Amino acid sequence: MNISSIDKTIRTVLKSSYYKIPRFQRPYSWDREHIEDFWNDSIRESSGDYFIGSMVVYEITEDTFGVVDGQQRLTTITMLLGVIREAFKNIGEDSLAKGTQGMIERKDLDDQLNYVLQTESSYPFFHENVQKFDLSDVSEIPAKKEEEYIKKGYDYLMTLVNKELDSIDKSTTISDKEKQEQKVKTLKDIRDKILNLKVIYIELGNEDDAYIIFETLNTRGKDLRVSDLVKNHLTKMLPKKNKSVDLSKDKWTDARTIIEGSNADLNMDSFLHHFWLSKYEFTTQKKLFKSLKQIVNKRNAKTFLNDILNETRIYRETLDTSYREWKNEEEDVKNSLQALSIFRVKQQIPMLLSVMREYDKGSLKLKRVKDIINAIECFHFIFTAVTSQRSSGGISFMYAFHARQLDQADQNNKTKALDDLKKKLRDKLPSKDEFVANFLELNYSSVYTKEKALIKYILTKYDNFYSKQTQTGTAIHYELMTIEHVFAEKDNSKTIDISDIGKIGNLLLMDESLNGKLGNKPFSVKKPVYLNSNVYLDDEVKNATDWTKESIIERTELIAEKLFDSVFKF
Repeated sequence: MNISSIDKTIRTVLKSSYYKIPRFQRPYSWDREHIEDFWNDSIRESSGDYFIGSMVVYEITEDTFGVVDGQQRLTTITMLLGVIREAFKNIGEDSLAKGTQGMIERKDLDDQLNYVLQTESSYPFFHENVQKFDLSDVSEIPAKKEEEYIKKGYDYLMTLVNKELDSIDKSTTISDKEKQEQKVKTLKDIRDKILNLKVIYIELGNEDDAYIIFETLNTRGKDLRVSDLVKNHLTKMLPKKNKSVDLSKDKWTDARTIIEGSNADLNMDSFLHHFWLSKYEFTTQKKLFKSLKQIVNKRNAKTFLNDILNETRIYRETLDTSYREWKNEEEDVKNSLQALSIFRVKQQIPMLLSVMREYDKGSLKLKRVKDIINAIECFHFIFTAVTSQRSSGGISFMYAFHARQLDQADQNNKTKALDDLKKKLRDKLPSKDEFVANFLELNYSSVYTKEKALIKYILTKYDNFYSKQTQTGTAIHYELMTIEHVFAEKDNSKTIDISDIGKIGNLLLMDESLNGKLGNKPFSVKKPVYLNSNVYLDDEVKNATDWTKESIIERTELIAEKLFDSVFKF
């Protein structure tokens, strides 16, 4: 391996070569905190010649290098130079603006203008909205998360620079001419501090060395996500065969776009870990890359990457149900998946991924899919949402084990894998007494709003289960229903503490218009309205002649017992 290193300033770095972000690199991901630290260290608190670490590159051509380490800093520096260029333009200093642009864009040996930093993943957004001297020809709306980071970072750098200039404008003791001179000096000072930043410039001989250095750097304490290491490993295993075509990189980009295009809390690191657990031996996310390297090689890398692309779709459909067009007969599956997101539980994800994979392949019937996902929903409602059991690694291991069992079983044994899991879930359920005791603590009112989504979920399940025999066949749109307090929060007819008013025993589901009409009326006025409406009433409300604290607690306990014994029985 041929390695050479030398101290260089950013001015020399930008003037001497062109730089490409290679296919194995991660997208730009600096947030406001990173940029603020960079600004404070290199501009605000620096007197010049500030050292910003190493920059590792490898030779592509005589004047073009791939960036192995330093991409985030080099991108941020380019963004800041773009901001300074715009600031010079805004104060009428076009020559200084063009001079600054020379650090971003310059002519090559063929006398063709070329950007010093070249990146494919954010093209054309970065080139048009950061690097270009003239107005952009494309939309400024970011299409990918990387572009969002770039836009937010660029805008924040613009704010920091403008803040320096605004302080000059606010001065009442100097003339407009002096203000102009001070603005020019301030911008020059910022520009020169950037260009005088120092790096240890490490140059490698070829791309193969770059893969090794990239992986080594980022498994020894560097802040790099496991997904970036996996991407590096796959691109090393799958070199492109044509200069203009890079199918493996395109597939990885498509997979990342599917995951990061969701409004749900999804990311590539978690996806890769959950995907791995659903098919391979159990490992922690921290040790995932080490395990993956032992299995994924040149012989199977293409298949593995294809699996990733396919699984990202299933993963997103499972955790972000809006991404899939669900058939009417699949509605129960969709509702169960949405419920699990309300519970904020993730240990079951590898199992869900395995189940939905088998369903999409036709290896599992819808009936079996409904049954197992309902069992997982019921378990986590009792175990996680209500009793808040401490979830040890044993739960995660159990789900991963049965996910692999399902994935690897022949057609005759897939049902056994599901039945085995259901039995284990039943065995791990807390007692009924523990469930009822914790259920009494659930609360929703104008004071306690944190559990609103869970409370509405519970009321919906309860209402749907017990009201079926009284319905005329008209579908109930529970998403349009609101929560009614039987004893109103502002009912002054008796004194009941707000913590009891918020208990589930004091709550009903009904449409918004009826809820609004009832307002804060006392129970004696509300009950006849309830009876004449299509609202489902259990016997505890129907037979009540008065509504007290004792009524609320008694009904809460009875609802808890019904939920445990019947509604969430699996």
